[in-house]
Amino acid sequence: MSRLLVTGRQKLSGETYVQGAKNSALPILAATILSKGENVIYNCPQLSDVEASLGILRYLGCEVKRSNRTLLINANGVCRSEIPHELMRKTRSSIVFLGAVLARTGRAKLSFPGGCEIGPRPIDLHLKALRELGAVIKEKHGYLDCSAPNGLIGAKVTLSFPSVGATEDIMIAACLAKGTTTIINAAREPEICDLADYLNACGAKIYGAGEGVIVIDGCDNLEGAHHTIIPDRIVAATLMACAAATGSQITLKGIISSHLASIIPVFEDAGCKIRCREGSMKFSAPSRLSSMRTVRTMPYPGFPTDAQAPMLAAACTAEGTSVFVENIFENRYRHISELVRMGANVKTEGRVAVIEGVPSLYGASVEATDLRGAAALVVAALGADGSSDINGVEYLERGYESLEVTLSELGAEIKKI
Repeated sequence: MSRLLVTGRQKLSGETYVQGAKNSALPILAATILSKGENVIYNCPQLSDVEASLGILRYLGCEVKRSNRTLLINANGVCRSEIPHELMRKTRSSIVFLGAVLARTGRAKLSFPGGCEIGPRPIDLHLKALRELGAVIKEKHGYLDCSAPNGLIGAKVTLSFPSVGATEDIMIAACLAKGTTTIINAAREPEICDLADYLNACGAKIYGAGEGVIVIDGCDNLEGAHHTIIPDRIVAATLMACAAATGSQITLKGIISSHLASIIPVFEDAGCKIRCREGSMKFSAPSRLSSMRTVRTMPYPGFPTDAQAPMLAAACTAEGTSVFVENIFENRYRHISELVRMGANVKTEGRVAVIEGVPSLYGASVEATDLRGAAALVVAALGADGSSDINGVEYLERGYESLEVTLSELGAEIKKI
């Protein structure tokens, strides 16, 4: 297993491009199954979660080629409808293949997905919605056996919670369904819009993506398309947290500032100066942050749960008291015990974390247990006195493309061994 060695208190400077969004790439890769002909996907990050999805595509019969961050995918050869357990367990997002495979082949058999253990992420919303579209789903021995005897048929689907994964699964499946599907209380994340843009480029008829109601008119077939994945807003937030924890000035290139609308004010309230212009952001942090006051995670356009951990880490050395309220996943605070090992003063009660800022953290040997928690430990280590040894790098590599290289180029003393 790899680990990161970080020597803290090094100022960051310079500029870097933000990678493509993991949470856009994964559903788009699954959706390529629906199309005939060649898809060219640009700005696709090189991540272990992406590689897991590509492994599923290859197993199903797709032809996949990669050249740096460009993927060529041809799904003409799809010949399987079953995904083995060992492929499904590599990533939580693999459940989005359910709607895609079912729509393409009329049947899908797959196991429950794996991924980070950050609390219950039930797939009941996926299953309920697909049943409303005409799917017959049997659950037994850890497998889902799905079929559509009469084909998928458009329907009105109301989600009890604006789940991103369920919205994506329904959108993908509905593209080849007969008739019109309407999703009520749909997720509004930018990644939903990116998926809709890709599918519409393939010939789908999706209206209202980014709003609470999405309408999909089913088509007989889709054709391959060229598509560029949007920049990763969570990676941008993490790099902002790295600069904030070290009192640094950096420039982020290739961002969409509107996607960071709930994140920017939190940093500004903590004393950071931020200027966005034409796809770039100049970020300048004070020598010590002010408290972040109260931050509540919410579905988009609220503050994203994925940004909570790295920003909480930056708040550990802010002056004053910060409060984080986690409203999405109940186990998002697993990294806090490791921050405490580094000298942080954090108390948790249920979904609430109270952070009393300390003048400085100190380096320690710590263990990451999930993707965003790993990013939080990197943020903390960069701002800490002394050296830190971070284990669990495999979690980090699920969502960050060579983060240690990016940070090294910005002036951090960090290396993977």
